[in-house]
Amino acid sequence: MDNFYLFVVMSILLIILPGPDTAIATNNTLTVGKAGGFKTVIGTCCALMIHTLAAVVGLSAIIVKSAMLFSVFKYVGAVYLMYLGFKTLWALKNKKLAEMPVENKYQNKSCFKQGFLTNLLNPKVAVFFLTFLPQFVDAGSDTFVPFLTMGMTYTVLTALWFVFYIYLLNQISAFMKKPRTQAVFEGLTGTVLIGFGVKLALEKAH
Repeated sequence: MDNFYLFVVMSILLIILPGPDTAIATNNTLTVGKAGGFKTVIGTCCALMIHTLAAVVGLSAIIVKSAMLFSVFKYVGAVYLMYLGFKTLWALKNKKLAEMPVENKYQNKSCFKQGFLTNLLNPKVAVFFLTFLPQFVDAGSDTFVPFLTMGMTYTVLTALWFVFYIYLLNQISAFMKKPRTQAVFEGLTGTVLIGFGVKLALEKAH
């Protein structure tokens, strides 16, 4: 596995970037309490495990069939990271990050089911795994174990972040909701994502 520590750093940056999972966890923490937030996180992580297994099996099959196709996935992943970075900065420019809307399609479900369904039925998560994991392995090597390791690592990091986030939300909810705090955080994250995407693309070119 190449650049495992870089994988960990980039995973952390992507995990803390607000999205549907964060929105659901925030909503359930504020309305139900810490218990509701933790149940939501457990559901999210269970869905991530399913995405991990699907990506491991699917990508392993692709590698066996075509090394060239696998390389395409790696380049697409680098472009996708840059896209996430530019999208974050663009939203910041248009001042859309000051308030994160929560569209809870599963509001009649339990907190666990909300977290599970929100993540499992989000096609962007599946695309993310298929394009992100190949960035850190060589096409000619055995990839099953590295993919599984990265998927498990990503899931554990997600759980750790959300546990911290839920506690933090209870302690400094007013500070975290300030537009200026969100703007600084999102600006830094977007810039770093673009930089990492460019770095990965150039490395593959060599």
